[in-house]
Amino acid sequence: MMFYDLLLVLLTSVILLVCVLVGVAFLTLMERKVL
Repeated sequence: MMFYDLLLVLLTSVILLVCVLVGVAFLTLMERKVL
């Protein structure tokens, strides 16, 4: 159970990191288009 919880936390962290990176990339692209 402990290993499963650790895996779940790791997976969630990776997904959050990817979402943040995609959001930042999208914002920079939009700014470049606007400017």
